[in-house]
Amino acid sequence: MENESRNIVRKIIHIDMDAFYASVEQRDFPEYRGKPLVVGGSPEGRGGVVATASYEARKFGIRSAMTSKKAQQLCPYAIFVRPRFDAYKDVSRKIREIFGRYTDLIEPLSLDEAYLDVSEDKLGIGSAITIAEQIKQAIKDELNLTASAGVSINKFAAKIASDMNKPDGLTFIGPSKMEKFMEKLPVEKFFGVGKVTAEKMKRQGLHTGADLKQLTEQRLTQLFGKTGKFFYNIVRGIDNRQVQPHQEIKSISAEDTFSYDLDKGEELDDWLEQIAKSAFKRLQHYQIYGRTLTLKVKFADFKQVTRSISFPSPIKELDQVLTETKALLHHLDLGGKKIRLLGVGFSNFGEVKIRDRFDGYQQSLFPMD
Repeated sequence: MENESRNIVRKIIHIDMDAFYASVEQRDFPEYRGKPLVVGGSPEGRGGVVATASYEARKFGIRSAMTSKKAQQLCPYAIFVRPRFDAYKDVSRKIREIFGRYTDLIEPLSLDEAYLDVSEDKLGIGSAITIAEQIKQAIKDELNLTASAGVSINKFAAKIASDMNKPDGLTFIGPSKMEKFMEKLPVEKFFGVGKVTAEKMKRQGLHTGADLKQLTEQRLTQLFGKTGKFFYNIVRGIDNRQVQPHQEIKSISAEDTFSYDLDKGEELDDWLEQIAKSAFKRLQHYQIYGRTLTLKVKFADFKQVTRSISFPSPIKELDQVLTETKALLHHLDLGGKKIRLLGVGFSNFGEVKIRDRFDGYQQSLFPMD
């Protein structure tokens, strides 16, 4: 089976726009160019988070998902602007039109990134690297924006590659270098590895792909559940996930891992409200509403519980979301435990699908684990 898996060779491109929201703002408003720009949040507002930051702001350490208060501390003269999602969606559609010149196998991940399978491209170019170069140039010429591209034989490597030489980068990871590349990769870069899992790995003496490669599939599964099998394969360069242009929406959620463990009721309520609002905004973006609401709680000892409640009709009001999520939390017996993560999710949408859409916003505003 492993040999059969190795025989599947695709030409995959991952395109990731550079500081997308901030770049659109700087393109449209010359007064923002060359200045530290933060999209999302507010220096005066409580609990706002950064959606993205310009490269000028990133030099000060400002990053996505950071609180606006922290961002202002890092750069007191940063400019904060509200997101203009209609503008970003319009640009995304134009980017999608460029992709469509080369392939119909396009899998959007968010407004600013997507996978493309160009194993058989429409123009008969044959070279994934050449196609990536042409796409990047078209985005620059037609939209006055820059994108970074990763090219490889699978989705995982292509996504890693697109992040290696930002901004305006293009990186190729070929079959002959795949395993060596995976062996040197830090565990934080692997799919499914957030801060908590990375800490767990390092306690086990696992710091790189080479360390993961020393463990059997059974041992990795014991340690990390179903993701363990993915780790076992990917460190050997095996990732047969296909680019999926048709995606079924099964759930929409948001969550946050806190910088310190929480146990105060009022503080927990404040964070829960922020996370619930973020998840609800995604529902509004899709204009779909679920009947099931789920609260996710991860404790300081890494144990995790979920609590769900379902309704006969879809949940369409934010006030109902806030009331019900807080009720789920308050009815949970914490037993004196501190909490390191909260999450809010919606499901039970019925038969709802994204069909060939590039305007789907699925990326979390919070660090995921």
